[in-house]
Amino acid sequence: MSEFRAEPGAGLAGISSRQLRRQYAPERARAGDRRKGTLPPLPVELAAFEGILDRTLLETAARRAEALGVGGDEVLRNHGIVSADQLTEAVARKLGLAVDPLTDHAALPPERLLEVAANGVLMRRMPGGETLITVAPRGLGIRRLAKALAGDRELKRHVRMASPERLSNHVRKIGTRELAHEAVFGLYGREPDLSAANRTAHPLRWFSACVLLLLIVGGVLMPAELLLVVEYFLGISFLAWIGLRLFACWVKPLPRASHDLPARELPVYTVIVPLYREANMVPQLVGALKRLRYPPEKLDIKLVLESDDTDTRLAVAAQKLTAPFEVILSPAAGPRTKPKALAAALHFARGEFVVVYDAEDVPDPDQLRVALSAFFRGPRSLACVQAMLAVNNSKDGWLARHFAAEYAGLFDVFLPALAYLHLPLPLGGTSNHFRISALKEVGGWDPFNVTEDADLGMRLARFGFHTGVISSTTWEEAPVRFGQWLRQRTRWFKGWMQTWIVHMRSPFLLKKEMGLRGFLSLQLFVGGTVLAALVHPLFMLFVVNDFVLGGFFVESESFDASFRKYFSLAILVSGYLGSGALAFAGLWRRGMKGGAWVLLTIPVYWMLLSLAAWRAVYQLIVAPYYWEKTEHGVAGFRR
Repeated sequence: MSEFRAEPGAGLAGISSRQLRRQYAPERARAGDRRKGTLPPLPVELAAFEGILDRTLLETAARRAEALGVGGDEVLRNHGIVSADQLTEAVARKLGLAVDPLTDHAALPPERLLEVAANGVLMRRMPGGETLITVAPRGLGIRRLAKALAGDRELKRHVRMASPERLSNHVRKIGTRELAHEAVFGLYGREPDLSAANRTAHPLRWFSACVLLLLIVGGVLMPAELLLVVEYFLGISFLAWIGLRLFACWVKPLPRASHDLPARELPVYTVIVPLYREANMVPQLVGALKRLRYPPEKLDIKLVLESDDTDTRLAVAAQKLTAPFEVILSPAAGPRTKPKALAAALHFARGEFVVVYDAEDVPDPDQLRVALSAFFRGPRSLACVQAMLAVNNSKDGWLARHFAAEYAGLFDVFLPALAYLHLPLPLGGTSNHFRISALKEVGGWDPFNVTEDADLGMRLARFGFHTGVISSTTWEEAPVRFGQWLRQRTRWFKGWMQTWIVHMRSPFLLKKEMGLRGFLSLQLFVGGTVLAALVHPLFMLFVVNDFVLGGFFVESESFDASFRKYFSLAILVSGYLGSGALAFAGLWRRGMKGGAWVLLTIPVYWMLLSLAAWRAVYQLIVAPYYWEKTEHGVAGFRR
């Protein structure tokens, strides 16, 4: 047979368990050792299977483990050679330990639960006063445990083993209520002013009430003058909003992504995918994740499901997934939102880095390596990199074409320009890659914000971290039906409103933490985008009034009605041209300029955006935390 030659960095689809079982071609020296009856020693986690598994298979696993810098157990697990329970039983027997059935359901305080989840060590005092230590080591941790036991025989009396999966399930079982509370209220409990759950009165509300009162009084006493001031204020604000987009078109595109990290230096990478009513997308999702070119021994994939979503749970079960996949149930408490599911999974993440994907995502296979290269080459303050998102069904109707143009302008042009200027980035909802230490430092995701991505991008900046963009694409499905599009866009606008309100609770503190440039960036991108959508019909009304109805609001020429007419028209047209230029630049860079004709209908599309924005205002008042689900898997055309 040929030697096992699979590239150490190959992904889940790169090596099958059958290949790993079959492939062996001993070097001459090793063949000589075999004839002499002397074989090289196996590490303890593989030596546990001597006499159970074929020796050549164990040697092959040892060579791959050495090449990757992992334990041999990770190779056996991730290629389906043994199950987690079989591995635990064999290693425990080799070390002279008992396997803990984990039948003790005594509750633990929340901090202890999180510590056990992170470290894989559960210590508890038994009724007789004896301390029992249950460990769930994996990889090189098994070798460290063997060394510790060899140097302290008394320790064996107190140590039991469990598989990492069983210990994690045990923690979730005994700490259901505590972990749910942490997932839902963790950020609110530690930083209430940074959570959308905090709806108590704050200075912004009083300021807003005063502004509203002044507008009402001004509208009664001086309606024409007030209208003129409002129009000029909005116009100047939009000029800045437009100017930033036009500047982005002149920033050079990101260079082609590169990665040159050897497999041995790759860290463990966690992938979190929240799923809700996505049964039809599970096969595509699993296939896309298996195509990631990353050693499966160093992957930690969490699929987060809802307990009452039977169809998706059955679809995942039908895939018969083994390591590195793990299913986690999102707690039923609190709002049913994507960030709550992400927060629940973060407690059990094993990686140094973590990425979030959505159910319909098809990321470039090399994306994890490209992200790591950016992290390793960037400063330590680089806490997150955003991959580019692109639409794979742009020919699926007028809405899908506009969606594709928006995404191209945003991810291929605008966000790279913000990163170039070292400004805070309002992240996209998927393909955000984080240093897990930084993510935990800022409190993770806010379960009460329905655009947790934009909020988290601002919060990272407030804590002194930076965000970058990488030239790697994740393909997504654009909405093709109006109702589907409207629900998604309403949620986005509502979340941006939540984000602006949360971070503007203390404007002076915000400016101190983000700096003036960051403060203004928040106003222009988050606040300005919402404001543009809300007042677009008002500017249309100004133009129609001034050019068609002859100036109903302004009866006197003393306010320079002529200048006002053309100012309103110029702002409106400039908004269309600025957005169109940004989208066209993105389509050009993406190689999709053939679909640029749809930009001629921007005025119609903007009216739909206004409808979604005003719908979001209504929802923000009556249902601020309601998450409107976007249906996937309905596209008719794919790239």
